[in-house]
Amino acid sequence: MLNAVQVSLTPEQKFQEYLSSRPRVQRFTGQQKDMVRFIFSSHEHFDADSLLEEMRKASLVVSRATAYRTLTKLVDAGLLRRLVTGSRTTFEHDYGYPQHDHLRCMVCSKMIEFENPELETKLKEVALAHGFQIDKHSLIVQGTCAQCKKAKNARRKLDLI
Repeated sequence: MLNAVQVSLTPEQKFQEYLSSRPRVQRFTGQQKDMVRFIFSSHEHFDADSLLEEMRKASLVVSRATAYRTLTKLVDAGLLRRLVTGSRTTFEHDYGYPQHDHLRCMVCSKMIEFENPELETKLKEVALAHGFQIDKHSLIVQGTCAQCKKAKNARRKLDLI
C-alpha cells in the first residue's frame, strides 16, 4: 500500500475546480459528490460495475450513465488513473499518491502497487536519449502472484500422489 502525499485541495475541491474551469462551466451534482467522497474514502482499485455495486450497498444511488460520465471526468481532472488490462478497465487514485507502477496477477487479478526510483531514473534516461518529455506513465507487469503460484504448486504435488 502506498502512502498518500500532501495535497493542497481535497478531491472534492479539485473536482469542483476542474468543473468550473471547463469551457462550459458544469455543476457539481449531488451524485457526483457522493461518488467522489465514496471513491476517495478508501484506496482500492475498482471498475465501474464494482463501484456501482459497492455504492448501492452503502445506500448511495448513482445512475450507470452518471457513473461512467463522472469517471471519465475524474480521469480528465487528474483525480483518477485508468488502467486497461485486456478487456478490463480499472481505476485508481492518481491525485494524492506518488507515481507508481503495478504488478497484476493474471490468475486472481490482484494488483500490487510498487515504487522504484531506479525504474523512474531509467525511464527518464530513455526519454532523454530520444528527446522525449515524460508527463506521466503507467506500467503494468503481468504474471502470477505468490499466493496463486503457491496454490498452483500445491495442486501439482497432489497430482503426483
